[in-house]
Amino acid sequence: MKEYPYVQINSVEALPEPEENTGLVGHYAFQYIDFTEPKAQEYALNHRFVDCCFFGCELLPQQYRLLQDCLVLPRMGQPYHAFVPNLYNASTLYEGFTTEDPSSFKRCFDHRVYKEYRAQGEMCEDIRVMLARTLHDHSIYDELMNFIRRYDARDVVAIMGGHGLRRADQGYRKIAAISKRLTEKGKLMASGGGPGAMEATHLGAWMAGRPTAELDEAIAILAKDDGDDTSLWVKSAFEVIQKYPQEKYKSLSIPTWFYGHEPSTPFATHIAKFFTNSVREDMLLSIPWGGIIVTPGSAGTIQEIFQNAAKLHYDTNGYFGPMIFLGTEFFTKEIPVYPFIKDLRERGKYQQINLFLTDDPEEVYKIIK
Repeated sequence: MKEYPYVQINSVEALPEPEENTGLVGHYAFQYIDFTEPKAQEYALNHRFVDCCFFGCELLPQQYRLLQDCLVLPRMGQPYHAFVPNLYNASTLYEGFTTEDPSSFKRCFDHRVYKEYRAQGEMCEDIRVMLARTLHDHSIYDELMNFIRRYDARDVVAIMGGHGLRRADQGYRKIAAISKRLTEKGKLMASGGGPGAMEATHLGAWMAGRPTAELDEAIAILAKDDGDDTSLWVKSAFEVIQKYPQEKYKSLSIPTWFYGHEPSTPFATHIAKFFTNSVREDMLLSIPWGGIIVTPGSAGTIQEIFQNAAKLHYDTNGYFGPMIFLGTEFFTKEIPVYPFIKDLRERGKYQQINLFLTDDPEEVYKIIK
């Protein structure tokens, strides 16, 4: 029999052949396979399954007696799959949205899931709903780990910052330019996946390999819809994607439906969207061993600064990437968190924290390198 982990099967075309010596199909995880289809039906009734998992599959009535040694979990009746076979992307998260009809945002997959989440409540008393969310987040975590394993952990760099940063702001362009250059140097850029500084991170990664003039043109397109109309915000992002298509450069966003009123940026090529914000926050701070660049933000950004400091202090990763504060005036005067953490480090209250403060993108590149 095959060893752990289970091999995931997500389509009828990928149904595996039985093992040569035993004729058994063992140690597979079948996800959302419709075994009532003719090809799958024949497969289901002519093989013996051992130590397999069937998640959200449509099964034949007579099939159940063949699966006594297997784990079978049904579909949960939610507008999302509880067993997610892949990370999301712009196409899957915004399925149903078209630039020709921006109001279609209200009907797209992402918004439907958010509406259901709000209607049920963060702490829903329906055990079926909470189980579906938990299974969904476990699947996303599993796929996120599979994706991250493709990279040297020290090549993953995250940018933190406020969702309120406008597309027309110079700070937005600075973040996009930094992300563009780091992506071109082989870094995988990550963020919380929302608007503002987070969107700028993924725009920069998306525009990697292109001239600076094209980045400026992309920002000009986005800035036309710089208001609070989410439908137009999403529309202009897809307009940039359509004008500047690419498949070479990747970036990772980790958003949450907990902040579902903030749309997820379509510029991220891989989107690990969670229901549970605490899990999402922990993942966002655990994976960027290559460093975290902190840009001006409000409560969420400040929270992430101290969470990251605690992770470094307690050596939860075994590696101490730099924490770079980009914005001297903001982090020393407006919200003087940098001198506070620096003082705690110098007095031994925080240890193993590599702190940097700068306004210069060139210095950021040197530190990360």
